Amino acid sequence: MKILLLVYGIAAAAAFGTPAEAQNYPWCAQYGSGYGGAMNCGFSTYQQCMADVSGIGGFCMQKQYLPAASRAASTDQSPEALSLLNGLQC
Repeated sequence: MKILLLVYGIAAAAAFGTPAEAQNYPWCAQYGSGYGGAMNCGFSTYQQCMADVSGIGGFCMQKQYLPAASRAASTDQSPEALSLLNGLQC
């Protein structure tokens, strides 16, 4: 009986929980050198991205395909990152 109650509780929480939404983060980290490394586009700020690649190699760049409103809303832009690999998409 307790297991059945637990199953119903989990099902109710899943049914009425907050739905997941996709995130559109504006900064990407390219690990390693060039296109051979991994890429992670999960950073809200340039500083977050640089902290992630610090000491392990790589660089940060802003996504090129963000909507104009999202790009303008990002006050944390780095000219160096924008000039690196202009046109590369995450």
